[in-house]
Amino acid sequence: MGASPRVSPTVALTGIILAQLLGCTLWFSVNGVAESLILDGALLPADLGQLTAAVQIGFITGTLVLGLTGLADHLPAPRLFAISAVIGALLNLVFIWVVDVFALAVMTRFAIGVCLAGIYPLGMKLIVSWSPDLPGFALGLLVGMLTLGTALPHGLAAIGADWPWHWVLLAVSGLALGSAGLITVIGEGPHGVPKTGPVRLGAILKAFQIPGYRGAAFGYFGHMWELYAFWLLVPWLVAGALGADATGQAISGWSFAVIATGTLGAIWAGWLSRIWGSARLAFFSLFASGALCFVYPLLQASGSMLALAILLAWGFFVVADSAQFSALSAKACAPEDVGSALALQNSMGFAISVGSILWVSALLEGGSVEIVWWLLIGPLFGLIAMRHDLWRHRADNPR
Repeated sequence: MGASPRVSPTVALTGIILAQLLGCTLWFSVNGVAESLILDGALLPADLGQLTAAVQIGFITGTLVLGLTGLADHLPAPRLFAISAVIGALLNLVFIWVVDVFALAVMTRFAIGVCLAGIYPLGMKLIVSWSPDLPGFALGLLVGMLTLGTALPHGLAAIGADWPWHWVLLAVSGLALGSAGLITVIGEGPHGVPKTGPVRLGAILKAFQIPGYRGAAFGYFGHMWELYAFWLLVPWLVAGALGADATGQAISGWSFAVIATGTLGAIWAGWLSRIWGSARLAFFSLFASGALCFVYPLLQASGSMLALAILLAWGFFVVADSAQFSALSAKACAPEDVGSALALQNSMGFAISVGSILWVSALLEGGSVEIVWWLLIGPLFGLIAMRHDLWRHRADNPR
């Protein structure tokens, strides 16, 4: 599917970024209304971790199929994105009706995760098809929108503090439908390279023989151990930081701020990658988020404003490296394999995130703030892997 002559690259990139924002609101839509669901008796506190993990497992399943079969590169990316967004929006509405039957609620969230596999990596592929020369910058904007989309349900809950929870979910489904319309209008860029020949199951695994891809993927895996478990913990950490001031609206508002500040981090890293290079930016950001993870339990009791400031900084750096890992992987692989390589990297990274989500969820009830130190495993692993492969082989050069 080629580019429409009516669409300029600038307009196309802006539209794809906005579509990613709208489509990815599906991801944490339930987390944004979790407190209302618990108060209504529809969910137990322990159920939230399982619902979050169900989305992740669905995303893992979808991206694994797209990556190992090569369908992410054989199928038209705009069409797959749009169909996924429409089905995801409808499933989000179904969740409203089945939330009282927990098994059906889990299945619905799993299916939404599968749909997100057709949105997130395909959005990255579309960005590369329109902007092959500056993937670190353009993907930084895209991941920033993913982050803002993740935070948006918290923001909707804070703005509409008196809204019934299903109103928030209705709004999220409307946003996802809007993302499908945008992508349909934009189409694929002129630099998209279609995959030809038969589907070869598992062929993309050979990408791990490329040092640049391997180093970026392993760094991404360490990043993913930390990221989603941190996002899951944000409302709990905010409530602890606020103490006696922890009203429902305050928790939602600050949770939105902490997660959404990652949007600024992703954009900042994308802009600076043109000077530093993606490898340096990813390494620095992963080190910074790990350092903030380490110091937070030590300083959390020093006052709510300091604790919230650290959480904001952590939210900034925990996302800043994500797009740079994807940019490094995209540049290391052949153009016709970009979609499958990114889908495979996403699949494995999110599989790792499920482990960290379930682990910290099990420790959460009655646990102390020191449980965040379990997240340090990710940054440490990622930094070691990057030094071994990326910095030895110089996978990218500052522009």
